[in-house]
Amino acid sequence: MTDTPNTDHATSTPDIGALLDQLTLEEQVSLLAGADFWRTVAIPRLNVPQLKVSDGPAGVRGGGPLVGGTKTAAYPVGIALGSTWNVALLHEVGASLAREALDKGAGVLLAPTINVLRSALNGRNFENYAEDPVLTGRLATAYVRGLQENGVAATPKHFAGNESEYQRGTISSDIPARAMRELYLRPFEMVVKDADPWAIMTAYNRLDGMYCSDHPWLLGTVLRKEWGFTGLVMSDWGGTHSAGESARAGLDLEMPGPTKARTGLLQEAQNDPVTAAAVRERARAVLTLIGRTGTFTNPRDVRDSAEQDTERPETRALIRRAAAEGMVLLKNTGLLPLKPGRTVAVIGPNAGSAQVMGGGSAQMNAHRAVSPLDGLRESPDAGTLTTATGCDNGKFLPVPQVTVSAEYRDHPGGEVVGRDTRPQAEVMWFQTPEGVSTANFHATLTLSVQAPHTGRYDFSLASAGLSRLLVDGQPVVDNWDAWAPGDTYFGFGSGEVRGHRELSAGTHELRAEYTPNSFENGIAGFNAVRIGFRPAPDDGSVAQAAALAAQADYAVVCVGTNGDWETEGVDRWGLDLPGRQDELVRAVLNANPNTVVVLQTGGPVSMPWLGSAPAVLQAWFPGQEAGHAIADVLYGRAEPGGRLSQTFPASLEDDPTHPLNPDVQYPGEDGRVEYREGLFTGYRHVDRAGTTPLFAFGHGLSFTTFEVSNPQLAAAAAAPGQDARLSVQVKNTGARPGSTVVQLYVHDRESRLERPEKELKAFAKVHLNAGEIATVEFTLGMRDLAYYDDAEHAWVAEAGDFDLLIGQSSADLPLTLRLTLTDNWTEATS
Repeated sequence: MTDTPNTDHATSTPDIGALLDQLTLEEQVSLLAGADFWRTVAIPRLNVPQLKVSDGPAGVRGGGPLVGGTKTAAYPVGIALGSTWNVALLHEVGASLAREALDKGAGVLLAPTINVLRSALNGRNFENYAEDPVLTGRLATAYVRGLQENGVAATPKHFAGNESEYQRGTISSDIPARAMRELYLRPFEMVVKDADPWAIMTAYNRLDGMYCSDHPWLLGTVLRKEWGFTGLVMSDWGGTHSAGESARAGLDLEMPGPTKARTGLLQEAQNDPVTAAAVRERARAVLTLIGRTGTFTNPRDVRDSAEQDTERPETRALIRRAAAEGMVLLKNTGLLPLKPGRTVAVIGPNAGSAQVMGGGSAQMNAHRAVSPLDGLRESPDAGTLTTATGCDNGKFLPVPQVTVSAEYRDHPGGEVVGRDTRPQAEVMWFQTPEGVSTANFHATLTLSVQAPHTGRYDFSLASAGLSRLLVDGQPVVDNWDAWAPGDTYFGFGSGEVRGHRELSAGTHELRAEYTPNSFENGIAGFNAVRIGFRPAPDDGSVAQAAALAAQADYAVVCVGTNGDWETEGVDRWGLDLPGRQDELVRAVLNANPNTVVVLQTGGPVSMPWLGSAPAVLQAWFPGQEAGHAIADVLYGRAEPGGRLSQTFPASLEDDPTHPLNPDVQYPGEDGRVEYREGLFTGYRHVDRAGTTPLFAFGHGLSFTTFEVSNPQLAAAAAAPGQDARLSVQVKNTGARPGSTVVQLYVHDRESRLERPEKELKAFAKVHLNAGEIATVEFTLGMRDLAYYDDAEHAWVAEAGDFDLLIGQSSADLPLTLRLTLTDNWTEATS
């Protein structure tokens, strides 16, 4: 078997049925697991090429490791795109990502992530779009269409019930039927029916006790039979748990490869006609995906060495525009936009450090990473800038960004059998040099660091494997003899182990030793180590930063988190900003009343200083052009176009997953997590519980003002199966161009089953010049009026009156229309 398909000549797309007939059973089985971490199996004798997949959704990493690798464009993360509420923009982003994927030889992008945000503490909060299924579904549909119209398969994920990272590989998400249908399956249903995705990825977790990758009801009954899905179903990496059972249930492709869970599939298929028939259908799905991506016609060079790192000006411009459009102006008492040419003190741990992406499989080697400080410096409106860090917000020590030399041996003290270099002091071995076993090697990493002054310095190691660190030949950190599982590397790594040493000013040599351990992590060959280094913190830095801020016309304090805090594999830490950041914000606000707080987080945080802050901008992780987009908004060159796609609770106690039972409801216990809140998450929980959020779902300010008025229904009543059409006028009543989001919620005035007080059913992003008026039109169908009746296994819209609530956030709905449904409507499910 060759590593890459034969690309000497293009072949036409074959008849899939005829091709299946030519495949032996062994060859059919071989197609049902990856050849390696990113590629499917090729069958050269029948000109079946390999198909390469790549991680998304906020960029296309290619086939390299999570750090380093081929440079690529980094787009705003999911919650930033979700906060744009802009369907057309998501289509544009999808189309742009298709071109990036083709640069990397990939025909499949593992994106978008469309799990509904259930809790403020989800570790992959930043990757998802929204707490609302309709907002998520519409944005995802546009993204998928943009990708696939340009020849690259989308892979909506994680199907289904993956709303937290705690024990995600084994935990059972026990979800009530109504919540499952109305919240957690709804975005997937919308995407499947409206965008026809060519692939879907299953979740790691169990659903009501059964692994999603083995779930015949989820994959067969609902996805394929009820919704009409025609694409390929793949597992998440290491998320296949059986051979024949998963094939019969509807899982087409085990990833990564070589196969682990399906090693006995051939024997099962040889002895069981039902399994053999399932294998044929699963192989059909793999071949169909190869055909849909045009790979039969144009086999791509799928080698990692062939990846292109082309950087395009139009892509940079799109990322910058999308980043600004997703930024949410949470508060502004008139301070913003800043006046040009003034002195600005740029303060905070995120000021000079560009936080452009979250962690885990979403990270990549971005073409650039523009910090807020650099963005403000390069703005044409900039005056004199000063800067201070003030405090630290790192979960781990920083990774030295220096060249690392690696030597490989079969065992400690043995002969060198391979060498390579890495661009930084975090190394992931998805591949090793030729002749070096990924399962059994000893690596020695050597690098030099600079100590700017004499004093104490901190060092650290975290590793998915055994590691130890020497500084100038002296042992400083031992993560070898006492290695223990921790929260790094998707739960496959250790915790961070620290040590310290007094250093003289100058250059010092660090040497780390690493070897895989015997920990069975579910993904063969996953090896990684992270080296950390920094000077010991200065206790007086907050006061020094505040003193600097006092001397400037404006202060911009940049606080938040980074991809170590917001990452796959571990849930968020809480709602308080890590470290001394709240103290820093208060100190700067006291020193300078003209202070803008710029938040960069992947989800809600508490803001104990909010009452004193004249302006707060939620900037998320907005991609590689982060600093430029932040400067554009601060100086008013771009509109802060975002509206919150997730409620910001006033406290963790107001989060819907915490009040009832903090163990079994979140994060889970005894191998299960119970969704006891049912339908009442996000703004639905706010309405039911009567809490006052810090900021409501849909909230966001503009640099101008808008008036929504004159709502009209085309007809006051609708018969079952008939659409309802309505319109509303929007006027920009301010002095400059801007945008708003008109939001339409439905309230059922009387229902046999309990329903949320209101549910988002339609929205429209509107851009208007000063004084301009536009008419926005909406269409509501029967599903927009319906709830799911789990006893009847049907969607039901009951005859009676519905209030249509219209405004600019879930807490600002001044307009109401009354719609009457003349008779009951139902739609049966499986």
